[in-house]
Order: sequence, then C-alpha cells, then structure tokens
Amino acid sequence: MTDAFLLYVTTPDQETARRIGRALVEEGLVACVNILRGMESLYRWQGTVEQAEECVLLIKASAGRVTQVSDRVRTLHPYDLPCILELPISGGNPPYIEWLVRAGC
Repeated sequence: MTDAFLLYVTTPDQETARRIGRALVEEGLVACVNILRGMESLYRWQGTVEQAEECVLLIKASAGRVTQVSDRVRTLHPYDLPCILELPISGGNPPYIEWLVRAGC
C-alpha cells in the first residue's frame, strides 16, 4: 500500500477550485493543492455531448485521508456528479512524499 495519493478533481471555474483547495489545506486534510486553469472538457452528459471550460485540482493527500478528502470535496463541489479520481503515488522524490504525508496527516 502506498502512503500518498494524488486526487484529480475537475471544477467549473477557478473560483470554485480555489474555494475547495483552500478549504482542504486550511482544514489540514491535505498538504498541497495545485490548480490548473484553462482545461477544456468534452463529455457525454444525460445523452448529450457537452463542451466546457474547467479547472483541474491536483490534490496531494496521505493515504489515511483519501476517503475523508473525497467526502469533503463532494460536500464543497457544485456538480451533481463531480469527477474525483484517487491515484496512488507509486514513486517520486522521497523527501517530498514524506513531507506531503506528514503535512496531510
């Protein structure tokens, strides 16, 4: 089992991304959140192909907090069905991974 996860979350705009990201960091649930603006999504929703500009949140969390972080994102998110993907971190800079596990404990 890995000690750290990267959560991939899409949001409708930068304001929403900042609100969610700030809440997670301020509440001590995660170590770090990156916000990527200008992402374009093409997706099928309720039988129609949709196109939208969105922001991406890259949320770094300790393994022990992943469920709690996902639950908190769902409560803060405006979408009926938010994209929340939990990706285990299998490697990287060991001191950085140790920091994010400690900081997001």
